[in-house]
Amino acid sequence: MRYRLACCAFAAVAVGTTAQGAEFPAKPITMVVPFAAGGPTDTVARLLAGPMSKALKQQILIDNSAGAGGTIGAGKVAKAPADGYTILLYHIGMATSPALYRRLTFDPQKSFEYIGIVNDVPMTILARKGFPAKNLKELIAYVKANKGKVTLANAGLGAASHLCGLLFQSAIETDLNTIAYKGTAPAITDLLGGHVDLLCDQTTNTTSHIQAGKVQVYAVTSATRLPSLPNVPTAKEAGLPNFEISIWHALYAPKGTPKAVIDKLTEALQQALKDPTVKTKFADLGAEPASAERATPAGLEKLLKSELERWTPLIKKAGVYAD
Repeated sequence: MRYRLACCAFAAVAVGTTAQGAEFPAKPITMVVPFAAGGPTDTVARLLAGPMSKALKQQILIDNSAGAGGTIGAGKVAKAPADGYTILLYHIGMATSPALYRRLTFDPQKSFEYIGIVNDVPMTILARKGFPAKNLKELIAYVKANKGKVTLANAGLGAASHLCGLLFQSAIETDLNTIAYKGTAPAITDLLGGHVDLLCDQTTNTTSHIQAGKVQVYAVTSATRLPSLPNVPTAKEAGLPNFEISIWHALYAPKGTPKAVIDKLTEALQQALKDPTVKTKFADLGAEPASAERATPAGLEKLLKSELERWTPLIKKAGVYAD
């Protein structure tokens, strides 16, 4: 009798899980963006939301839960019900936050189910207009000859520009006078105004300023030149080998979200990445949509593991952290 009851209970759970996957989504989905509206991650989220909503036949609502380098929003999703109605769009910060923050309310490898990688966004090495160095080799030589005098802006602890700045200083084996801002907008504003010398930031933030000739650009950090910036050399071409960095975005759901639900979200992501408007907008921003193989739970799991291994020792060596 006890055996028969156990079998019935198992069957009920299985049917319930299958039904949940079949019925999902029955209401709007909230996509948490752990940064302020108008930033690069928010831009990516709003590009995805339309075609993903169409694929899922339910609206995706954007919730900007900013703060602490994205960790507040990520922690919010980690604690959300595991039903697929709250998902997270986060960038490379998922791989760097464990080394940057001593107290996290989530574990990147244990608190989430992976949906898939969204895109890769290269970085650009920039200077204010009128900066003495005319190319990357001259820039490196100038920085080394003027230690402590050259200023390097970033958008705050854990921001893409902060990470790129750390990697750049490590690559050229020279420390710069770094200035942290409260966000990308004020950092770029001061670069455009000539108040700081250098910035290394995402193409989503810098392409329009480069195309308008408002800044001096030295290199992109992609393996090949970008269609949106065809005249800008790669870092390798410009004389800095082994300096490839991209700020990738990916989608997550709370741990325990049923596989059938994750499968539907992954399928919707892949359909969105094939959308002509999304592809065109990404190209305009210098971003590359993830391939079908990478826009999967397995693809994201592999990338996150490798990025944790890459960034953790670099950040710890730099001795930067937040409580």
